[in-house]
Amino acid sequence: MLTSLLAAIPYKTIPVIEIGPFPLRVFGLMVALGMVLGVWFGASYGERYGVSRDTAYSIGTRMVIAGVVGSRITWVLTHLDQIDNPIDVIAVWEGGLQFAGGFLAAIAVGLPTFLRWTRLQRWQLIDGYAVSVVIGAAFGRLGCLAVGEHFGSATDFPLATRWEGAIALPDGEQPLREQALGLGADARPVVEGTTFHNPALYECVSLFLLLGLLWWVLRRRRAAPGTVAGLFLVGYAVQRFTWDTLRVNDERVAGMTGAQWMCLAMVPIGIYVLTKVRAATPALLAAEGASPAGGEGALLADRDGPSADRDGATVDGSVDDGPVDGGGPAPAGQPAGVGEPGRDDPAADEGPGAR
Repeated sequence: MLTSLLAAIPYKTIPVIEIGPFPLRVFGLMVALGMVLGVWFGASYGERYGVSRDTAYSIGTRMVIAGVVGSRITWVLTHLDQIDNPIDVIAVWEGGLQFAGGFLAAIAVGLPTFLRWTRLQRWQLIDGYAVSVVIGAAFGRLGCLAVGEHFGSATDFPLATRWEGAIALPDGEQPLREQALGLGADARPVVEGTTFHNPALYECVSLFLLLGLLWWVLRRRRAAPGTVAGLFLVGYAVQRFTWDTLRVNDERVAGMTGAQWMCLAMVPIGIYVLTKVRAATPALLAAEGASPAGGEGALLADRDGPSADRDGATVDGSVDDGPVDGGGPAPAGQPAGVGEPGRDDPAADEGPGAR
């Protein structure tokens, strides 16, 4: 009995959910949900460092559109055999997005904005945006599971999946996006009861684990800016490269998928960020903390909000230049409040350090 339970994980696809007369495609729903949650998180996080929500939503929207277009173009170029008509080129709701192309396209669109930020602010914000990317990728993999794609080879591995058909499949809908385990004419067809590696499932689990790790590190106040970005680059690349080795329906160049080639570049970049960028950020934090900054895009050196530095300069650009001895009655002929620190400030009675 135990052996049969461990033989494979039962797996059913659910490409479409019917809500009354309207069919809702689960892949598109999961991708959209991941994008909305990712952009929302990035906008909320960006407010800590002086980027308004409107600005963040504008940047996020442009990057999301670029990501979808880029990921679809690269998928189409590597799956031309599945394109039968012009509608197939844009049918993203049915599945078929390639992370590598989308990631690079989104970076290209966002880069001009990133370069306008200070070096420290850039890494503080990118840390949060890295979490946003993982949120989108994890929900996207749930969509891949729903439509049945990114399969591996047949196996009796205990953590393999055993396909048991589709749930409530409407007439005319395909139960699987990938109908066989392989690209050749002799590829094994996927029928109910077929047991195979499911890289989409493996990656979905690893992405949510990576999301938990990055979230935990991001919440730690002692983590230097750039830490989360570096961990994302290395962590995503390692897990994606590993699971792509199991895929059997992807086109390959020199034995590797397009995503694997991208992962080879992500790892050294991530190591550089973790070893070089992180080492430089303490000095940048000290420098920014000693300089007043203001306006949209200003860096808030204190993650909890504005605070005064030793010279009385606050991060919103104001300077408390009044005396620190508490003052006294205004000199004769001098208007009340001039030379008297905090006469107009209710917090002045709390002492010179109240700000």
